[in-house]
Amino acid sequence: MQITDIISLLGGLAFFLFGMSLLGSGLKRVAGGKLETVLGRLTSNPIKGVLLGALVTAAIQSSSATTVMVVGFVNSGIMQLNNAVGIIMGANVGTTATGWILTLAGVEGESGFSAATVFALIAFIGIILYFFCKKQSQKNLGLILLAFSVLMSGMQTMSSAMDPLKESPAFLEFLSAVSNPVLAMIFGIAFTALIQSNSAAVGILQALSVTGVISYGTAIPMILGMGIGACVPVLLSAIGANNEGKRTALIYLYFNIFGSAIMLIPYCVALAMGNEFLALPATAFGIAIANTVYKISATIIQLPFTRFMVQVAKLSVPDKQVDGEEDVYEENLLDERFLAYPPLALEQSGRTVEQMAKASVKNLNRSLDLFQEFNQEKFAKIQSRENVVDRFEDRIGKYLVQLNSKELNERETLLSSEYLHCLTNLERISDRAVNLSQLAQEIHNKGITFSEEGIQDVKVCTAAVREIVANTQEALLEESEEAAMKVQPLEDVIRTLLEAVKLRHIRRLQSGACTLEMGFVLNDYLGNLERVAAHCSNIALAVLEVKNRDAVQAHTYTRGMRRGDHPEFRRWLAYYQDKYLPGIKEETA
Repeated sequence: MQITDIISLLGGLAFFLFGMSLLGSGLKRVAGGKLETVLGRLTSNPIKGVLLGALVTAAIQSSSATTVMVVGFVNSGIMQLNNAVGIIMGANVGTTATGWILTLAGVEGESGFSAATVFALIAFIGIILYFFCKKQSQKNLGLILLAFSVLMSGMQTMSSAMDPLKESPAFLEFLSAVSNPVLAMIFGIAFTALIQSNSAAVGILQALSVTGVISYGTAIPMILGMGIGACVPVLLSAIGANNEGKRTALIYLYFNIFGSAIMLIPYCVALAMGNEFLALPATAFGIAIANTVYKISATIIQLPFTRFMVQVAKLSVPDKQVDGEEDVYEENLLDERFLAYPPLALEQSGRTVEQMAKASVKNLNRSLDLFQEFNQEKFAKIQSRENVVDRFEDRIGKYLVQLNSKELNERETLLSSEYLHCLTNLERISDRAVNLSQLAQEIHNKGITFSEEGIQDVKVCTAAVREIVANTQEALLEESEEAAMKVQPLEDVIRTLLEAVKLRHIRRLQSGACTLEMGFVLNDYLGNLERVAAHCSNIALAVLEVKNRDAVQAHTYTRGMRRGDHPEFRRWLAYYQDKYLPGIKEETA
């Protein structure tokens, strides 16, 4: 080979690998993250899992990427290990799609000018869609067409650059060395582990077949080895995973080892019998067929033994003592493998925010219970859970910052912003719960008692705050716009209620019915309730911004809510005034 051929080969390889990456990225954008999200749900039986795994892998152009996602699903508890096996098998089938696409490049040199013209036309259409269309869906389609053209151009460039290899003594000597099936398999394993893509490895082998000096006797064991080599990035991704995540990665490895071993049997029989087919020069089309037969056959043969594979994986990674529920929340739900797939990362972030919300709300309700009957054990649990909430905030916050460095669409950016906004407010609600619990402890230790009127006022304020917290939790956990719409008007009523309670206490203080010490305690109590209501309002408005991003400008919408311009606001305001402000409605109208 001349130096120009080597440069062309390297350039073609660069275009080929970049085109594969770009094509997978474009297809993922068109899917809008739906395929990855659905992957974690529709896995009730192995056959359905195989079909879904094949579909997702054909779309994102990487069985390793699909399996890495599955490792993350199992690691975070979204998916059971038994359900993951079918998807892993389907991923191996789906990866054969790339080989068939690459046959369109005419790697045998038969396409000539016509194929290059078609790819050029596709590239031209793609660039028009990408640069001149305004709709994101059309831009994504343009990106896919451009990626396809880059992929095919790289394939053709590699094929042309490799053609002189058939006359290279060094290359022929290398082929002679790997003509041994064992060495050919080892080479396939090492090469695929190096580039970390089974699809790319098979594609490069297809391009190499243009030389006409690679026989099926050499190509087939290479393909079998490439299936095993594709496990390397998955095994690396399982480092640091829990037992279930590690078992998932091992199932992928075992599946490919067993599959290659099974398919090696007919190959060895044919080799021993001196089958003439193995001596024929391999073609791109023939390599695609061999790869497809290998993957489908391995899947069909091993599909009935999914439970056995799970048992083998469990024996390989024995169960260990689980540290506790809090560690599971922090380490597993926010799996860093999902950062490459923003829809999945956001879904997991949302689930973790829900856990944080439940912990914060539980803390608040327990602290309010302490004013009815103080309990030292409950008091201690509130202090302990506050540490859990703080860790939630730190872990989710860092995770979302990492996610925001990725390429997010408008909705994903808004959702990430909502979660970050909610984090701060949920943590502060928990802080208020701690303050209230300490205030309850002070009342208990000092033996402070309120007057009958004071006790009634506290009960009304507590009921209103419990309701606004419940509405906020429903809005966040259920993504309920109806529940979120109730929060802001109730927050207005609570502010009015708290001011009225303070005025009534001053009147009682002036009449001698209450003491100054009671006043300090009551003021602290009401101040904490007011801040809780304000934090609930912030969370509800963040939910409404996300829910109404397409209907109106989000900031205009929330400003209107705060001013009371929205008809639903006025309706709920009147409702809560009647419920919590009897006798003083004239003052609040």
